[in-house]
Amino acid sequence: MAAAPHNFFPPASLTTSGRPVLLPGEVECQLLSGVDLESEDNASGSNSSGSYDFSPLKSGVLILTTHRLLWLSSDSSNTTAIAIALGSITHIFSAKKSIKAMFHSPRFRFQVSVNSKSAVVTVVVRGKGDWEAFFAKLWESWRARAWETSDTVSKESGGSASSSSSSGGLYSSDGSVRMVGVAGILRKEQEMWENTDKSLQDAFQDLNALMSKAKEMMTLAEKMRQKLLSGSNSQTSSGNDDEMGSKEMQDWLLSVGIISPVTKESAGALYHQQLSRQLADFVRVPLERAGGMINLIDIYCLFNRARGTELISPEDLLQACSLWEKFDVPVMLRKFDSGVMVIQNKAHSDEEVFARIKALVTKPDAFTSGISASDAAMTLGIAPAMAKEHLLSAESKGLLCRDISPDGFRFYVNFFSEIDPSNLYLVKDHSLYSVWIKATAAS
Repeated sequence: MAAAPHNFFPPASLTTSGRPVLLPGEVECQLLSGVDLESEDNASGSNSSGSYDFSPLKSGVLILTTHRLLWLSSDSSNTTAIAIALGSITHIFSAKKSIKAMFHSPRFRFQVSVNSKSAVVTVVVRGKGDWEAFFAKLWESWRARAWETSDTVSKESGGSASSSSSSGGLYSSDGSVRMVGVAGILRKEQEMWENTDKSLQDAFQDLNALMSKAKEMMTLAEKMRQKLLSGSNSQTSSGNDDEMGSKEMQDWLLSVGIISPVTKESAGALYHQQLSRQLADFVRVPLERAGGMINLIDIYCLFNRARGTELISPEDLLQACSLWEKFDVPVMLRKFDSGVMVIQNKAHSDEEVFARIKALVTKPDAFTSGISASDAAMTLGIAPAMAKEHLLSAESKGLLCRDISPDGFRFYVNFFSEIDPSNLYLVKDHSLYSVWIKATAAS
Protein backbone atom coordinates (compact mmCIF):
# COMPACT_ATOMS: atom_id res chain seq x y z
CA MET A 1 0.00 0.00 0.00
CA ALA A 2 1.60 3.28 -1.16
CA ALA A 3 1.56 6.33 1.09
CA ALA A 4 0.98 9.88 -0.09
CA PRO A 5 4.28 11.78 -0.59
CA HIS A 6 5.49 14.55 1.69
CA ASN A 7 7.63 17.53 0.77
CA PHE A 8 10.40 16.68 3.26
CA PHE A 9 10.13 13.28 4.94
CA PRO A 10 10.36 9.99 3.00
CA PRO A 11 7.14 7.92 2.78
CA ALA A 12 6.55 4.80 4.87
CA SER A 13 5.17 1.61 3.34
CA LEU A 14 1.85 0.34 4.72
CA THR A 15 0.06 -2.98 4.62
CA THR A 16 -3.44 -3.39 3.21
CA SER A 17 -4.87 -2.86 6.70
CA GLY A 18 -2.89 0.36 7.27
CA ARG A 19 -0.15 -1.09 9.48
CA PRO A 20 3.47 -0.03 8.83
CA VAL A 21 5.78 -2.47 7.08
CA LEU A 22 8.73 -3.00 9.43
CA LEU A 23 12.35 -3.40 8.40
CA PRO A 24 14.32 -6.60 9.15
CA GLY A 25 14.99 -6.72 12.89
CA GLU A 26 12.78 -3.68 13.59
CA VAL A 27 10.45 -3.85 16.62
CA GLU A 28 7.67 -1.50 17.72
CA CYS A 29 8.25 0.16 21.09
CA GLN A 30 5.54 2.78 21.79
CA LEU A 31 2.53 4.52 20.19
CA LEU A 32 0.94 7.95 20.64
CA SER A 33 -2.40 9.07 19.22
CA GLY A 34 -3.53 12.56 18.26
CA VAL A 35 -0.06 13.78 17.30
CA ASP A 36 0.87 16.77 15.10
CA LEU A 37 4.30 17.24 13.54
CA GLU A 38 5.18 20.89 13.02
CA SER A 39 8.25 22.78 11.93
CA GLU A 40 9.63 24.92 14.75
CA ASP A 41 9.86 27.91 12.41
CA ASN A 42 6.29 27.26 11.27
CA ALA A 43 5.06 27.29 14.83
CA SER A 44 6.97 30.45 15.79
CA GLY A 45 6.20 32.29 12.55
CA SER A 46 9.83 33.04 11.73
CA ASN A 47 12.74 31.40 9.98
CA SER A 48 15.71 32.88 11.74
CA SER A 49 17.59 29.63 12.26
CA GLY A 50 17.87 28.84 8.55
CA SER A 51 16.46 25.33 8.95
CA TYR A 52 14.12 23.74 6.43
CA ASP A 53 10.45 24.71 6.77
CA PHE A 54 8.26 21.65 6.00
CA SER A 55 4.48 21.49 5.78
CA PRO A 56 2.87 20.39 9.07
CA LEU A 57 1.25 17.01 9.57
CA LYS A 58 -1.98 17.11 11.57
CA SER A 59 -3.81 14.50 13.68
CA GLY A 60 -2.00 11.20 13.28
CA VAL A 61 -0.53 8.24 15.12
CA LEU A 62 3.16 8.41 16.03
CA ILE A 63 4.83 4.99 16.26
CA LEU A 64 8.29 4.58 17.78
CA THR A 65 10.33 1.56 16.69
CA THR A 66 13.91 0.55 17.34
CA HIS A 67 14.88 2.01 13.95
CA ARG A 68 12.41 4.78 13.04
CA LEU A 69 9.70 7.22 13.99
CA LEU A 70 6.58 6.56 11.90
CA TRP A 71 3.70 9.03 11.54
CA LEU A 72 0.40 7.72 10.10
CA SER A 73 -2.62 9.88 9.40
CA SER A 74 -5.71 9.06 11.52
CA ASP A 75 -8.00 10.06 8.65
CA SER A 76 -9.02 6.98 6.64
CA SER A 77 -9.29 9.09 3.48
CA ASN A 78 -5.73 10.39 3.91
CA THR A 79 -2.98 7.84 3.17
CA THR A 80 -0.08 10.05 4.27
CA ALA A 81 2.57 8.07 6.15
CA ILE A 82 6.13 9.25 6.72
CA ALA A 83 9.22 7.69 8.26
CA ILE A 84 11.96 9.45 10.25
CA ALA A 85 15.03 7.27 10.71
CA LEU A 86 16.40 7.52 14.25
CA GLY A 87 19.85 7.63 12.71
CA SER A 88 18.94 10.92 11.00
CA ILE A 89 18.09 12.58 14.35
CA THR A 90 21.05 14.73 15.33
CA HIS A 91 19.74 16.14 18.61
CA ILE A 92 16.83 15.63 21.00
CA PHE A 93 15.94 18.69 23.07
CA SER A 94 15.09 18.11 26.69
CA ALA A 95 11.44 18.67 27.54
CA LYS A 96 11.26 21.83 29.69
CA LYS A 97 8.44 22.24 32.17
CA SER A 98 7.21 25.80 32.61
CA ILE A 99 4.08 27.70 33.58
CA LYS A 100 3.32 28.28 29.89
CA ALA A 101 3.39 24.52 29.25
CA MET A 102 0.47 24.06 31.63
CA PHE A 103 -1.89 25.93 29.29
CA HIS A 104 -1.19 24.19 25.95
CA SER A 105 -0.76 20.66 24.65
CA PRO A 106 2.40 18.76 25.64
CA ARG A 107 5.21 18.94 23.12
CA PHE A 108 8.83 17.99 22.62
CA ARG A 109 11.38 18.74 19.91
CA PHE A 110 14.21 17.08 18.05
CA GLN A 111 16.49 18.05 15.17
CA VAL A 112 16.63 15.88 12.08
CA SER A 113 18.79 15.94 8.95
CA VAL A 114 17.24 14.56 5.73
CA ASN A 115 18.95 14.80 2.34
CA SER A 116 21.44 17.44 3.57
CA LYS A 117 18.55 19.54 4.90
CA SER A 118 18.12 20.18 8.60
CA ALA A 119 14.87 20.86 10.42
CA VAL A 120 13.67 21.11 14.00
CA VAL A 121 10.53 19.00 14.43
CA THR A 122 8.01 19.89 17.13
CA VAL A 123 5.84 16.99 18.25
CA VAL A 124 2.52 18.28 19.60
CA VAL A 125 0.57 15.68 21.57
CA ARG A 126 -3.16 16.42 21.53
CA GLY A 127 -4.27 12.94 22.57
CA LYS A 128 -4.42 11.38 26.02
CA GLY A 129 -1.39 9.10 25.72
CA ASP A 130 1.55 9.01 28.12
CA TRP A 131 3.82 11.35 26.17
CA GLU A 132 6.48 11.41 28.90
CA ALA A 133 6.93 7.63 28.70
CA PHE A 134 7.06 7.93 24.91
CA PHE A 135 9.70 10.66 25.15
CA ALA A 136 11.79 8.56 27.55
CA LYS A 137 11.51 5.57 25.22
CA LEU A 138 12.61 7.78 22.31
CA TRP A 139 15.74 8.74 24.21
CA GLU A 140 16.41 5.10 25.02
CA SER A 141 15.93 3.87 21.44
CA TRP A 142 18.00 6.73 20.00
CA ARG A 143 20.91 5.98 22.33
CA ALA A 144 20.68 2.20 21.80
CA ARG A 145 21.29 2.63 18.03
CA ALA A 146 19.78 -0.77 17.22
CA TRP A 147 19.94 -0.08 13.48
CA GLU A 148 23.75 -0.14 13.69
CA THR A 149 23.78 -3.33 15.76
CA SER A 150 21.72 -5.24 13.19
CA ASP A 151 24.12 -4.22 10.42
CA THR A 152 27.12 -5.28 12.52
CA VAL A 153 25.57 -8.68 13.32
CA SER A 154 24.90 -9.40 9.64
CA LYS A 155 28.50 -8.53 8.76
CA GLU A 156 29.94 -10.60 11.61
CA SER A 157 27.84 -13.64 10.70
CA GLY A 158 29.38 -13.62 7.25
CA GLY A 159 32.95 -13.42 8.55
CA SER A 160 32.65 -15.77 11.53
CA ALA A 161 33.39 -18.89 9.47
CA SER A 162 36.57 -17.48 7.97
CA SER A 163 37.86 -16.21 11.31
CA SER A 164 37.26 -19.54 13.06
CA SER A 165 38.98 -21.52 10.32
CA SER A 166 42.02 -19.24 10.22
CA SER A 167 42.68 -19.36 13.98
CA GLY A 168 45.42 -21.78 15.03
CA GLY A 169 48.83 -22.12 16.63
CA LEU A 170 49.86 -21.96 20.28
CA TYR A 171 48.06 -18.71 21.08
CA SER A 172 44.36 -17.97 20.68
CA SER A 173 42.90 -14.77 19.21
CA ASP A 174 42.75 -13.04 22.63
CA GLY A 175 46.46 -13.75 23.36
CA SER A 176 45.95 -16.53 25.91
CA VAL A 177 47.86 -19.84 25.72
CA ARG A 178 45.84 -22.48 23.93
CA MET A 179 45.23 -25.68 25.91
CA VAL A 180 46.00 -28.90 24.00
CA GLY A 181 45.71 -32.62 24.67
CA VAL A 182 43.49 -34.16 27.38
CA ALA A 183 43.80 -31.08 29.58
CA GLY A 184 42.58 -28.93 26.72
CA ILE A 185 39.55 -31.17 26.13
CA LEU A 186 38.64 -31.13 29.82
CA ARG A 187 39.13 -27.36 30.00
CA LYS A 188 36.98 -26.82 26.92
CA GLU A 189 34.19 -29.04 28.32
CA GLN A 190 34.34 -27.17 31.63
CA GLU A 191 34.02 -23.83 29.85
CA MET A 192 31.07 -25.15 27.84
CA TRP A 193 29.24 -26.18 31.03
CA GLU A 194 30.03 -22.85 32.66
CA ASN A 195 28.64 -20.97 29.64
CA THR A 196 25.51 -23.14 29.66
CA ASP A 197 25.01 -22.57 33.36
CA LYS A 198 25.48 -18.82 32.91
CA SER A 199 22.95 -18.75 30.08
CA LEU A 200 20.39 -20.56 32.23
CA GLN A 201 20.98 -18.17 35.12
CA ASP A 202 20.57 -15.19 32.79
CA ALA A 203 17.38 -16.62 31.31
CA PHE A 204 15.73 -17.41 34.66
CA GLN A 205 17.06 -14.47 36.63
CA ASP A 206 13.70 -12.73 36.26
CA LEU A 207 10.71 -12.67 33.97
CA ASN A 208 12.06 -9.83 31.82
CA ALA A 209 15.20 -11.78 30.98
CA LEU A 210 13.10 -14.79 30.03
CA MET A 211 10.92 -12.64 27.79
CA SER A 212 13.98 -11.19 26.06
CA LYS A 213 15.27 -14.70 25.34
CA ALA A 214 11.88 -15.60 23.88
CA LYS A 215 11.96 -12.51 21.66
CA GLU A 216 15.38 -13.57 20.36
CA MET A 217 13.88 -16.93 19.38
CA MET A 218 10.99 -15.15 17.65
CA THR A 219 13.52 -13.06 15.73
CA LEU A 220 15.32 -16.23 14.65
CA ALA A 221 12.01 -17.80 13.58
CA GLU A 222 11.17 -14.71 11.52
CA LYS A 223 14.56 -14.88 9.74
CA MET A 224 14.04 -18.57 8.94
CA ARG A 225 10.48 -17.82 7.81
CA GLN A 226 11.69 -15.15 5.37
CA LYS A 227 14.36 -17.51 4.07
CA LEU A 228 11.77 -20.22 3.46
CA LEU A 229 9.48 -17.81 1.67
CA SER A 230 12.28 -16.60 -0.61
CA GLY A 231 13.65 -20.04 -1.37
CA SER A 232 10.50 -22.13 -1.57
CA ASN A 233 10.19 -21.68 -5.33
CA SER A 234 13.78 -22.65 -6.13
CA GLN A 235 14.39 -25.65 -3.85
CA THR A 236 13.58 -29.25 -4.77
CA SER A 237 13.27 -32.29 -2.57
CA SER A 238 15.21 -35.51 -3.12
CA GLY A 239 13.01 -38.02 -1.29
CA ASN A 240 9.43 -38.49 -0.17
CA ASP A 241 10.30 -38.73 3.54
CA ASP A 242 12.55 -35.69 3.38
CA GLU A 243 9.92 -33.82 1.40
CA MET A 244 7.21 -34.58 3.96
CA GLY A 245 9.45 -33.60 6.89
CA SER A 246 10.62 -30.39 5.29
CA LYS A 247 7.03 -29.44 4.37
CA GLU A 248 5.87 -29.94 7.97
CA MET A 249 8.78 -27.82 9.20
CA GLN A 250 8.00 -25.13 6.64
CA ASP A 251 4.32 -25.06 7.62
CA TRP A 252 5.32 -24.70 11.27
CA LEU A 253 7.84 -21.95 10.66
CA LEU A 254 5.57 -20.02 8.30
CA SER A 255 2.92 -19.88 11.04
CA VAL A 256 5.18 -18.23 13.62
CA GLY A 257 7.33 -15.17 13.67
CA ILE A 258 5.34 -11.98 14.42
CA ILE A 259 8.53 -10.29 15.52
CA SER A 260 6.78 -7.13 16.73
CA PRO A 261 3.35 -8.04 18.15
CA VAL A 262 1.05 -5.24 19.26
CA THR A 263 0.85 -5.12 23.08
CA LYS A 264 -1.10 -3.07 25.59
CA GLU A 265 2.17 -1.69 26.90
CA SER A 266 3.33 -0.34 23.54
CA ALA A 267 -0.02 0.66 22.00
CA GLY A 268 -1.83 1.99 25.06
CA ALA A 269 -5.29 3.33 24.19
CA LEU A 270 -4.79 2.26 20.56
CA TYR A 271 -4.27 -1.39 21.53
CA HIS A 272 -7.43 -2.90 20.03
CA GLN A 273 -7.25 -0.69 16.94
CA GLN A 274 -3.65 -1.66 16.13
CA LEU A 275 -4.29 -5.29 17.11
CA SER A 276 -7.19 -5.34 14.64
CA ARG A 277 -4.99 -4.09 11.80
CA GLN A 278 -2.19 -6.55 12.61
CA LEU A 279 -4.68 -9.41 12.77
CA ALA A 280 -6.07 -8.43 9.35
CA ASP A 281 -2.56 -8.72 7.90
CA PHE A 282 -1.91 -12.04 9.66
CA VAL A 283 -5.06 -13.91 8.53
CA ARG A 284 -4.32 -13.39 4.83
CA VAL A 285 -2.14 -16.53 4.45
CA PRO A 286 -4.32 -18.87 6.60
CA LEU A 287 -7.41 -17.74 4.66
CA GLU A 288 -5.76 -18.52 1.33
CA ARG A 289 -4.93 -22.03 2.54
CA ALA A 290 -8.42 -22.59 3.97
CA GLY A 291 -10.25 -21.52 0.81
CA GLY A 292 -11.36 -18.08 1.92
CA MET A 293 -13.04 -18.96 5.26
CA ILE A 294 -11.62 -20.18 8.59
CA ASN A 295 -13.03 -20.83 12.04
CA LEU A 296 -12.44 -18.11 14.64
CA ILE A 297 -11.09 -20.68 17.12
CA ASP A 298 -8.44 -21.82 14.62
CA ILE A 299 -7.33 -18.24 14.05
CA TYR A 300 -7.10 -17.71 17.81
CA CYS A 301 -4.68 -20.66 18.12
CA LEU A 302 -2.58 -19.68 15.08
CA PHE A 303 -2.39 -16.01 16.04
CA ASN A 304 -1.32 -16.70 19.63
CA ARG A 305 1.29 -19.21 18.47
CA ALA A 306 2.72 -16.61 16.10
CA ARG A 307 2.83 -13.98 18.89
CA GLY A 308 5.05 -16.17 21.06
CA THR A 309 4.87 -15.01 24.69
CA GLU A 310 2.59 -12.01 23.99
CA LEU A 311 -0.68 -13.95 24.18
CA ILE A 312 -4.09 -12.32 23.83
CA SER A 313 -7.44 -13.25 25.35
CA PRO A 314 -10.49 -14.46 23.36
CA GLU A 315 -12.24 -11.18 24.25
CA ASP A 316 -9.39 -9.16 22.72
CA LEU A 317 -9.54 -11.24 19.55
CA LEU A 318 -13.29 -10.82 19.23
CA GLN A 319 -13.08 -7.06 19.81
CA ALA A 320 -10.28 -6.75 17.25
CA CYS A 321 -12.36 -8.61 14.66
CA SER A 322 -15.42 -6.45 15.34
CA LEU A 323 -13.38 -3.31 14.53
CA TRP A 324 -12.84 -4.46 10.93
CA GLU A 325 -16.15 -2.84 10.00
CA LYS A 326 -14.57 0.58 10.63
CA PHE A 327 -11.43 -0.12 8.58
CA ASP A 328 -10.96 -0.71 4.88
CA VAL A 329 -9.56 -4.26 5.19
CA PRO A 330 -10.21 -7.21 2.83
CA VAL A 331 -11.49 -9.52 5.62
CA MET A 332 -14.61 -9.63 7.77
CA LEU A 333 -16.12 -11.43 10.76
CA ARG A 334 -19.20 -13.54 9.99
CA LYS A 335 -21.64 -15.23 12.35
CA PHE A 336 -23.83 -18.10 11.14
CA ASP A 337 -27.39 -18.65 12.36
CA SER A 338 -26.14 -21.45 14.61
CA GLY A 339 -23.80 -19.02 16.40
CA VAL A 340 -20.55 -20.28 14.84
CA MET A 341 -18.23 -17.37 14.02
CA VAL A 342 -15.74 -17.42 11.16
CA ILE A 343 -13.35 -15.08 9.41
CA GLN A 344 -13.69 -14.83 5.66
CA ASN A 345 -12.46 -12.77 2.74
CA LYS A 346 -14.85 -10.11 1.51
CA ALA A 347 -14.40 -11.59 -1.96
CA HIS A 348 -15.63 -14.98 -0.73
CA SER A 349 -18.85 -15.93 -2.57
CA ASP A 350 -21.53 -18.10 -0.99
CA GLU A 351 -23.07 -18.61 -4.43
CA GLU A 352 -19.95 -20.40 -5.62
CA VAL A 353 -20.08 -22.70 -2.57
CA PHE A 354 -23.80 -23.35 -3.12
CA ALA A 355 -23.13 -24.26 -6.76
CA ARG A 356 -20.56 -26.89 -5.70
CA ILE A 357 -22.95 -28.28 -3.09
CA LYS A 358 -25.75 -28.50 -5.66
CA ALA A 359 -23.47 -30.34 -8.07
CA LEU A 360 -22.66 -32.82 -5.30
CA VAL A 361 -26.25 -33.36 -4.16
CA THR A 362 -27.56 -33.93 -7.71
CA LYS A 363 -25.30 -36.90 -8.36
CA PRO A 364 -27.19 -40.20 -8.93
CA ASP A 365 -26.07 -41.71 -5.61
CA ALA A 366 -26.97 -38.57 -3.67
CA PHE A 367 -30.54 -38.62 -5.08
CA THR A 368 -31.38 -41.67 -3.01
CA SER A 369 -28.98 -41.53 -0.05
CA GLY A 370 -28.35 -37.81 0.30
CA ILE A 371 -25.09 -36.28 1.53
CA SER A 372 -23.60 -35.70 4.97
CA ALA A 373 -21.39 -32.94 6.32
CA SER A 374 -18.37 -35.20 5.82
CA ASP A 375 -19.23 -35.65 2.12
CA ALA A 376 -19.49 -31.89 1.66
CA ALA A 377 -16.26 -31.36 3.61
CA MET A 378 -14.34 -33.65 1.23
CA THR A 379 -15.74 -31.83 -1.80
CA LEU A 380 -15.19 -28.31 -0.47
CA GLY A 381 -11.84 -29.09 1.17
CA ILE A 382 -12.87 -27.71 4.58
CA ALA A 383 -13.58 -29.02 8.07
CA PRO A 384 -16.85 -30.97 8.59
CA ALA A 385 -18.09 -28.39 11.10
CA MET A 386 -17.70 -25.63 8.50
CA ALA A 387 -19.28 -27.82 5.80
CA LYS A 388 -22.31 -28.36 8.03
CA GLU A 389 -22.76 -24.57 8.36
CA HIS A 390 -22.69 -24.24 4.56
CA LEU A 391 -25.27 -27.00 4.22
CA LEU A 392 -27.57 -25.34 6.74
CA SER A 393 -27.16 -22.02 4.90
CA ALA A 394 -28.06 -23.75 1.61
CA GLU A 395 -31.12 -25.20 3.34
CA SER A 396 -32.21 -21.74 4.50
CA LYS A 397 -31.94 -20.57 0.89
CA GLY A 398 -34.30 -23.36 -0.24
CA LEU A 399 -31.67 -25.36 -2.12
CA LEU A 400 -31.62 -28.39 0.18
CA CYS A 401 -33.90 -30.41 2.42
CA ARG A 402 -32.79 -31.99 5.67
CA ASP A 403 -33.50 -35.43 7.10
CA ILE A 404 -32.68 -36.07 10.76
CA SER A 405 -32.13 -39.70 11.74
CA PRO A 406 -30.20 -41.61 14.44
CA ASP A 407 -27.27 -41.63 12.00
CA GLY A 408 -27.21 -37.83 11.89
CA PHE A 409 -28.12 -35.18 9.33
CA ARG A 410 -28.61 -36.11 5.68
CA PHE A 411 -29.23 -33.43 3.07
CA TYR A 412 -31.15 -33.88 -0.18
CA VAL A 413 -31.88 -31.65 -3.13
CA ASN A 414 -35.09 -29.64 -2.71
CA PHE A 415 -37.84 -30.68 -5.19
CA PHE A 416 -40.71 -28.79 -3.57
CA SER A 417 -40.19 -25.74 -5.77
CA GLU A 418 -40.79 -27.92 -8.88
CA ILE A 419 -44.06 -29.48 -7.66
CA ASP A 420 -47.27 -27.83 -8.89
CA PRO A 421 -49.73 -27.57 -5.94
CA SER A 422 -52.72 -27.75 -8.33
CA ASN A 423 -51.44 -30.98 -9.92
CA LEU A 424 -49.21 -32.96 -7.56
CA TYR A 425 -48.75 -35.80 -10.05
CA LEU A 426 -47.49 -33.62 -12.89
CA VAL A 427 -43.84 -34.30 -13.67
CA LYS A 428 -42.09 -31.78 -15.86
CA ASP A 429 -39.63 -33.10 -18.40
CA HIS A 430 -35.92 -32.36 -17.86
CA SER A 431 -36.53 -31.29 -14.24
CA LEU A 432 -34.65 -32.52 -11.18
CA TYR A 433 -37.85 -34.13 -9.99
CA SER A 434 -38.04 -36.29 -13.12
CA VAL A 435 -34.37 -37.24 -12.75
CA TRP A 436 -35.02 -38.25 -9.14
CA ILE A 437 -37.98 -40.44 -10.16
CA LYS A 438 -35.86 -42.24 -12.76
CA ALA A 439 -33.01 -42.71 -10.25
CA THR A 440 -35.27 -44.16 -7.56
CA ALA A 441 -37.03 -46.38 -10.10
CA ALA A 442 -33.72 -47.78 -11.30
CA SER A 443 -32.58 -48.53 -7.77
